[in-house]
Amino acid sequence: MSNAAPTSDSAPMVPTFLELCAGWHKAAENFEKFNRALTTDAKIAQTPKELVWTLNKAKLYRFIPVVPESERKRIPLLMVFAIMNRPHVLDLRPGHSYAEYMLEHGYDLYLLDWGAPGPEDKNMTFDDYTLDYLPRVVRKVKSISGSDEFSMLGWCLGALISTMYSALRPDDGLKNLILLTAPLDFADKTAGGFTRWSSNPAFNPDTIAQKLGNVPPEMIDNGAKMLKPIENYFGSYTMLWDNIEKPGTVEAWHAMNTWVRDTIPMAGATYQQLIKDLYKENRLIEGRMQLRGETIDLKKLKANLMNVIADADHITPPCQSERIMDLIGSEDKEIFRVRGGHIGIMAGRGAEKNTWPHIESWLAARSD
Repeated sequence: MSNAAPTSDSAPMVPTFLELCAGWHKAAENFEKFNRALTTDAKIAQTPKELVWTLNKAKLYRFIPVVPESERKRIPLLMVFAIMNRPHVLDLRPGHSYAEYMLEHGYDLYLLDWGAPGPEDKNMTFDDYTLDYLPRVVRKVKSISGSDEFSMLGWCLGALISTMYSALRPDDGLKNLILLTAPLDFADKTAGGFTRWSSNPAFNPDTIAQKLGNVPPEMIDNGAKMLKPIENYFGSYTMLWDNIEKPGTVEAWHAMNTWVRDTIPMAGATYQQLIKDLYKENRLIEGRMQLRGETIDLKKLKANLMNVIADADHITPPCQSERIMDLIGSEDKEIFRVRGGHIGIMAGRGAEKNTWPHIESWLAARSD
């Protein structure tokens, strides 16, 4: 039997003390990055803009143009986001901001921030958003821009409000309408999303509104997360840790997490209306939806329409956005399907290469 020492090829690799220290130091740095991304706010919504109008909690902003007036599109663009989230996702971070992108392409760009309803706003409904707020916003946009026509981009419940407004006020100058993940048709009770819960006869939104007034943001946020619990409660953080040494990925995750955490309440009466009139009774698509006595006739929607649908959307499944194409009066209409989810289609890694250019080229051809 040989007493020779093992060769270097067969000897186990034993880290030196210095190597161990370096490894511990790197792990500590990574934990610090991870904790900072989880517990601090990133700087988002940094594209320069000015406040041009207010009503109650709502604010209208105009982004500062970055191209000469002679090179700008003639028709301004108004962006309308959902009523239970801040609209900052449209201007997430420098270098990855839809607002920044559209400004660089010469648009006169406006952003409506609905604001956070207080206890005194618990009786606000879609009637108020659609027939009081939005018409005033439109008048301000037209006054500042000097254009009698305008384009509007609505996302999520902002798309629902934009659709109702467009059908009720078809002669207000709306030329182009872009709908993003629009929750409009709730006929399919097996489609997933919130339909699963809201269609249950035992689910009573009146009880929630009567007891709470406004619906707390935590209730809405956790309800959305529970639609994909593994991904939302575990997968997102696993992805962050797996990419913790990639600064670009961490920066993007930090910005998105900052926006996701900044949720706001929903007015109680609006919540009742959303669940009862839309999710349960599907009144809009069936032609039975009324706002202040006016029946919403989708055939009266005449604007050029682009309907952007996310194929992997678990909040607004595609079937909730598709049927409107057969009901509206628009002659110029297009469906644009995007691989991605409810938010990712506009704020994900592929948005600036796929979604943004397609929307911009469609709108550019109809904005001069």
